[in-house]
Amino acid sequence: MARHIARRDPRAHWVLLVLALFLLLAALSLNGLVSGLGGGSGQRHDADAAATGVPRQVNTGGPVLRLDRDEPVSRAVPDRTIALTFDDGPDPEWTPQVLDVLRRHGARATFFVVGSRVNENPELTRRILAEGHELGSHTYTHADLGTAPAWRRDVELSLTRKAIAGATGWEVTLLRPPYSSRPGELTGTQYAALVAAAGTGHVTVLSDLDTKDWQRPGVDAIVKAATPARGRGAVVLLHDGGGDRSETVAALDRMLPDLTRQGYRFTTVSEGVDAPASMVKASVGSRASGTALRWTQTGARWTAGGMDLLLGIALVLGVARLAVQVVCAQRHVRRVRRPGPPRPAVGEPVSVIVPAYNEAANIAATVRSLVASAYPALEVIVVDDGSSDGTADIVERMRLRGVRVIRQANAGKPAALNTGIRAARANLLVLVDGDTVFQPDTVHRLVQGFADPTVGAISGNTKVANRRRLLGRWQHLEYVIGFNLDRRMYDVLECMPTIPGAIGAFRREVLLAVGGVPSDTLAEDTDLTMKVLRAGWRVVYEESAIAWTEAPSTLRQLWRQRYRWCYGTMQAMWKHRHALREPGAGGKLGRRGLPYLTVFQIVLPLAAPAVDVYAVYGLLFLPWSNLVLAWAGLLLLQGLTAAYALRLDRERYGPLWSLPFQQLVYRQLMYLVVVQSVVTALVGNRLRWQRMVRTGEAAALIGVQGRAPY
Repeated sequence: MARHIARRDPRAHWVLLVLALFLLLAALSLNGLVSGLGGGSGQRHDADAAATGVPRQVNTGGPVLRLDRDEPVSRAVPDRTIALTFDDGPDPEWTPQVLDVLRRHGARATFFVVGSRVNENPELTRRILAEGHELGSHTYTHADLGTAPAWRRDVELSLTRKAIAGATGWEVTLLRPPYSSRPGELTGTQYAALVAAAGTGHVTVLSDLDTKDWQRPGVDAIVKAATPARGRGAVVLLHDGGGDRSETVAALDRMLPDLTRQGYRFTTVSEGVDAPASMVKASVGSRASGTALRWTQTGARWTAGGMDLLLGIALVLGVARLAVQVVCAQRHVRRVRRPGPPRPAVGEPVSVIVPAYNEAANIAATVRSLVASAYPALEVIVVDDGSSDGTADIVERMRLRGVRVIRQANAGKPAALNTGIRAARANLLVLVDGDTVFQPDTVHRLVQGFADPTVGAISGNTKVANRRRLLGRWQHLEYVIGFNLDRRMYDVLECMPTIPGAIGAFRREVLLAVGGVPSDTLAEDTDLTMKVLRAGWRVVYEESAIAWTEAPSTLRQLWRQRYRWCYGTMQAMWKHRHALREPGAGGKLGRRGLPYLTVFQIVLPLAAPAVDVYAVYGLLFLPWSNLVLAWAGLLLLQGLTAAYALRLDRERYGPLWSLPFQQLVYRQLMYLVVVQSVVTALVGNRLRWQRMVRTGEAAALIGVQGRAPY
């Protein structure tokens, strides 16, 4: 079977990925709703001036309201009776202190708890009941029922009931709406929400005295606000959560003994208005639902914590990577550009091998650029791998001196390269893709590194030719930043994992010693480079040896190319995993290059979809100013990195304007390629060659002399 055949890729995982990302967003959103809740009482929105829709008997009546009848019924506590009520808990710091004070003075109270905080502190919720106090609902996320839509109100009340049932085995009927205070301050929208809540069995409890302790007015002010006038009874509004409640605890400790001496008794709301017990035994279904809700919320909290940890690790790794890249790039620049003693020039014959499969669009420009090289002894071998577009005929009709054409049946790029290696006459070999154009000095600059007898292979500097369009600009930035900046680092660390197929030079003896170009992976260039390193040879990078290549011009072509690259790289990494245990150059590859590739080309890209979901979560729940600053800071860091890489490569800064758009489109495509490649590897599919359709843009834009396409 011919090697240039595409095979159907697995696709079911995309549904699973979308579902997983949706569940992640749901978990993060749940955590966002229940975390960072504030507290307080009083109006959060503009009140109706005339309290439209609120019956007069409600505005002027007692704080305990039954609104499930034709006419509203209000109740108040009798004289010398105080029903202490605490909102916004349970809080692990302040609720125990409030309970201790109440127990010390023999007082009972009613705690209006937030459902999400019940799930966070179920033991504390059970303690409240065990010490004789009463529980009521304060919604699940401290939501303003007066402004919430009907579905949100229903969900808030239902989830709170389930949370309390799951933690305690009891269901509550009392309700204290957040941001409420006294009956006379009810607005029309609040009253309508309370009437709707009454339809689900809730009894509303407002207050006679609002201490506004959440504003921290001072202990004296809280005590004064909580003390009824002239011996009257009162439902007193306090808080045991939602912020610093130290003043509330101190005021309570002073107020209880003082008012007890004045003849006051402290009881729950239900007992205070002489009503039956407000809590009823929960059904098995309610308890099970509450337990499931608690575990869901716990899982959401763990998920958010895990995402915070992931982002922190990714940030540290990114900064560390940049620091290592910059340090290594500086060392590489000083080493290759500083004046030094002249080394012997390399001028021995070079054979350039060009494997070609349906390269009619570019092959003429490629061959002409090679023949025009300013190198004294050069032969060009074009190996036509069964092309059907007349590639070999084009080269033969050119009748160029020093150019040979070898035809073979379609067997794949590695086989074509090995055919050329066997036919080559020179001891120095340059391997070139059929869509690549060299500058006149490229071959000369590329092979000079062989003056060092320890060097077995040399990587050149690949540049994108067709960069006039946005997709080409993005790939141009990727080549300059992601590829060539990395290659400088690999050179310094002596762990170069890939010599690109577009431009690489090898000693013939090295290629013969490692068995030629391997054909059992799709990234034959990476596989070959790793074999050279494990054979004990140095692999270096020559920045001045420039080759212009045609990059994919459509997203579909880009996907197919990067899919093959990524899958083939993973194949090569797995094939050479034993380098981890080897000494010498192979060990440097195993302990430096392979971990780097694993982290930055596989693990972090796989985590990138989750990071994007976290960004959506941030748009929903985090301050936009923080997000804008974070995104601007990240973009500035990327821009500075790109500018530095462009300066090292002596490139213009013009393409930098496209960098923000690259982060919004191109980056997502690249990490989805990694996802597809990993899934393909896990399910055991073997990806076949997927050839890119050439348009000839490299030849048209650059020409034979290899001028930069600006």
